[in-house]
Amino acid sequence: MRELLPMIATHAGGRSALTCRYRCGDACFGEVPNTSGNEYAGDVIAGALSRRAVMRTAAVVTVAAAAGGTVLGTGASEARAATVPQGAAAGRHKPRGKAARGLRFTPVAPNRADQVTVPEGYGQNVVIRWGDPILRGAPAFDPDRQSAQAQAGQFGYNNDFLSLLPLPRERGRQVLVANHEYTDEMLMFRGYDPANPTREQVEIAWAAHGLSVVVVEEQRRTGKLTAVPRHQLNRRLTLSSEFRLTGPVAGDRLVRTKADPRGVSVLGTLNNCAGGETPWGTTLHGEENFNQYFAHADRVTDPVAAARLKRYGISGGASERKWERFDDRFDLVKEPNEANRFGWVVELDPYDPQSTPRKRTALGRFKHEAAAPRLTRDGRPVVYMGDDERFDYFYKFVSSKRHMRGNSRIAHAHNMTLLDEGTLYVAKLTGDSPVRQIDGSGTLPADGEFDGGGAWIPLATAKSHGRAVSHVPGMTAQEVYVFTRQAADLVGATKMDRPEDVEPSPHSGKVYVALTNNSDRGKPGKAGADEANPRSLNKHGQVLELTEFWDRPDSTRFAWSLFLVAGDPDDPSTYFAGFPKERVSPISCPDNVAFDPHGNLWISTDGNALGTHDGLFGVATRGERRGELKQFLTVPTGAETCGPVIQDRRVLVAVQHPGEVDGASVEKPASTWPDGPGRLVRPSVVAVWRADGGDIGV
Repeated sequence: MRELLPMIATHAGGRSALTCRYRCGDACFGEVPNTSGNEYAGDVIAGALSRRAVMRTAAVVTVAAAAGGTVLGTGASEARAATVPQGAAAGRHKPRGKAARGLRFTPVAPNRADQVTVPEGYGQNVVIRWGDPILRGAPAFDPDRQSAQAQAGQFGYNNDFLSLLPLPRERGRQVLVANHEYTDEMLMFRGYDPANPTREQVEIAWAAHGLSVVVVEEQRRTGKLTAVPRHQLNRRLTLSSEFRLTGPVAGDRLVRTKADPRGVSVLGTLNNCAGGETPWGTTLHGEENFNQYFAHADRVTDPVAAARLKRYGISGGASERKWERFDDRFDLVKEPNEANRFGWVVELDPYDPQSTPRKRTALGRFKHEAAAPRLTRDGRPVVYMGDDERFDYFYKFVSSKRHMRGNSRIAHAHNMTLLDEGTLYVAKLTGDSPVRQIDGSGTLPADGEFDGGGAWIPLATAKSHGRAVSHVPGMTAQEVYVFTRQAADLVGATKMDRPEDVEPSPHSGKVYVALTNNSDRGKPGKAGADEANPRSLNKHGQVLELTEFWDRPDSTRFAWSLFLVAGDPDDPSTYFAGFPKERVSPISCPDNVAFDPHGNLWISTDGNALGTHDGLFGVATRGERRGELKQFLTVPTGAETCGPVIQDRRVLVAVQHPGEVDGASVEKPASTWPDGPGRLVRPSVVAVWRADGGDIGV
């Protein structure tokens, strides 16, 4: 295994330059948008909310509460939650017996095979590919006869987030919802000229972005899934589809354009990355690297407007795809507010193909990697969100309205308003170790783990009928929502190492945050290492575990620890919740996360900096095997593993941008997956199951 780990790539993580160019507009090679001087909370002595400080306070708070008093405004139940055991205890156990239930498979070794590699005893199939027809009248995919009309009825490009929802009235069928993050025209069109794309190529790309809803059918004796074309629920949402702005920004001057003077209707959704499922049966989709699609920021002369664009990574002249040549809304000089209509969380009702998806402005505008909801004890939704940028932040939204159970029209109508009213927060973390012990090397501090406490800082509260209140001095509520990054800068949020997907555990209630990497951490003029981001020049990333006090997601206090510090287990800077490192798989650049029915966390990777292909990993989060991490699959050359769904009898992954290797093109493919030599490389969704029909990993 160790012999398969060559020199680390010089590119950000292990990505190719082609991926960086088309997915995020070379974000990691541009100037870091966050130039704020936010002080790391670990440097603050007075009033620091460290995990151990709260633990020491717990007994005092309990006594005071019994006498009818309070301490520091923190209830006894909140303080007691800080005593929940974290990673240090796990480092002292000696795991015995079998692997955790759900992880009992032979791990796949790191490799460079141009295929999806799965454990021995498991089967797989391609569920659906880019270009497969899903709507009535859509033709079969023909790489040499592509058209925008055909693509609008076919499965989109570069599938990312996946959701499998039940379809109770149709036995053996489920509803698959997929994000289509971006297009790579070099791998889509023969003879593509990046300097001079044709209108037809641009319109095909518009149709290849967005979302897909497609019913899938399972084979009874295996976990194999196949798409059901032309089902009445099947749907494509593209850059020409109507989306509605809702919440406190709807109708505001900051989102009005010539085509939409009322500021309520947007055409399309861009760069949808990860997402989430709501308890009321809808799906959430994060608009991430929308900045790269807008041109001529260098011609914006107003200094305030220019600064706002720069904070979101919007800069320079012509865009990579040159869409501004064919639609004025992508030209910031002609339509200065169009960019403000992207960067939101989209809510989609996949069971109603006539519904209009909604962009929920109360959740803030930034590069949303994901949006993962849960319910408070009194039934209010809480949505956790990461802003996928170097040195950006981790957020949550707490609704002021309660979820209504049931499937009635009244319940559905009510639940479709839950994400328009509530409070948006940003996280500030405090380490509990002396600053001198966090030296950027990844060496554990004296207490044996990276951990601490934190506070949720309110940014704005959205009320009924579009009314809202700002909690950030100097900014209106609408400015807070549209320019959320600047609001978080002003309140001193903690700069993180690219917070990407976020997932609350349905078993423990803990929240897991994938921090993919940050090769700028500790560079001159950049933020240095801190306890939550403990390595300088961080190539491999980490996974943060957050505990809301006393299982109250609406609390403004939390405890945290680093559950995993990724990399080669032979590297002394890595950490696997205290589990023996000689018994885990190497992992680099955690991205999407999901839970299986047994409470294990599954992690897909993006940009493996160890030199082997990206993959999917399962890791135990509880018990004596906590931290045991095993690789379940790897993806083909140039591909990224996305959107994992882990069910009892199957695992579903999105294989994104296969063959996206420097120098590759349609004429010079770097991969032959999934259809073999002579066929166009196509992003696809893959299902994996046990060959004997049993449950995964048991």
